[in-house]
Amino acid sequence: MTRTVFVNGEYLPETEAKVSIFDRGFLMADGVYEVTSVLGGKLIDFEGHAKRLERSLNELDMQKPEEFDDLLDIHRKLVELNGIEEGMIYLQITRGAPDDRDFVFPDPEATRPTLVLFTQNKPGLAANPVADKGIKVISIEDIRWGRRDIKTVQLLYPSMGKMMAKKAGCDDAWMVEDGYVTEGTSNNAYIVKDGKIITRGLSNDILHGITRAAVLRFAQEAQMEVVERPYTIEEAQAADEAFVTSASTFVMPVVEIDGAAVGDGQVGPVAKRLREIYLDESLKTAI
Repeated sequence: MTRTVFVNGEYLPETEAKVSIFDRGFLMADGVYEVTSVLGGKLIDFEGHAKRLERSLNELDMQKPEEFDDLLDIHRKLVELNGIEEGMIYLQITRGAPDDRDFVFPDPEATRPTLVLFTQNKPGLAANPVADKGIKVISIEDIRWGRRDIKTVQLLYPSMGKMMAKKAGCDDAWMVEDGYVTEGTSNNAYIVKDGKIITRGLSNDILHGITRAAVLRFAQEAQMEVVERPYTIEEAQAADEAFVTSASTFVMPVVEIDGAAVGDGQVGPVAKRLREIYLDESLKTAI
């Protein structure tokens, strides 16, 4: 089935969707994005994604598209048109397409932002069997720019990290800076030691994950102790458990880091329970 997508105010068949070759997202990676999961035909954590999107735009001095206040309706319409029960909606806003390529930002009065949304159908997203066995990660140097808190489309190095992991026979990579883990290539990273959930604190060094915020809130409500501080790969290898969170994987256990088993090399009870809580609670508030 041909997907219906949204481009600059129009719902179109994906085969008819077009963006200018002068679009700054294409030429400069001058754009931001969000990914919202869909479960049971409803949106998960939409409000959090919308707030972070607005923050990203503000941090880059990028104007909102005129449809910004209608984003919820657009998301819901795309879910309906494409019959999505489980999957994701990708949203991207760029600084637009001026008449020519230039490092200087275009006049926002003359160049409107580009807004694109499309769906990805992912049956079985919540019941992902990988969550029952966990994933393996490698560590790589974090050489990204310093504003990782802004969710930009500058994803080349994270993509390279995924490929490094694949080449090593693993599933993902954790990035390390100044000896400490920052985050995964497309997720926030955690370890569990003596019942404590340990994860790096919020700063410009990591993405302020929407799923991260929800999972930590649910953990505290479940009387689990959360500690926000940096940790090393060696500390992670010696942990009882490890896991990652993201909008597309929810809570995903990590069972091996750089070839060393985490704990007993099996999915641990904390990660398993957090995944259950997150899915249960998120479905209650899905819209």
